[in-house]
Amino acid sequence: MGGAAAAVTVTRLSGMAHQRHSLDQALNSPVRVSIMATLVGVDDMEFGTLRDAIELSDSALSKHLAGLEERGYVRLTKGYGGKWPRTWVRSTDAGRAAFRGHASALEEILRGAGSV
Repeated sequence: MGGAAAAVTVTRLSGMAHQRHSLDQALNSPVRVSIMATLVGVDDMEFGTLRDAIELSDSALSKHLAGLEERGYVRLTKGYGGKWPRTWVRSTDAGRAAFRGHASALEEILRGAGSV
């Protein structure tokens, strides 16, 4: 009987793809989700404003932005605000699409659990 149950489980799983497979590994960090959620609704944001909005240290934000930039999800632009050097952060089209896909997969997982 144990073998039959296992066969049914394998058959069921092989015919379906769980939504967790649609999650973007680059966005599995709550910090990275927070970064993208903050950026998708604006044209760009100054580094310090983003840092304060998601309550992160400069070094931690820099590290996460480097990873997102490597994936092409954000673009950093350096310049001056008055006489002070500034960095502006912008989500890219690819980053917005990845974030929306990740959020959609999370919603589907939660809906399947009956929580949404």
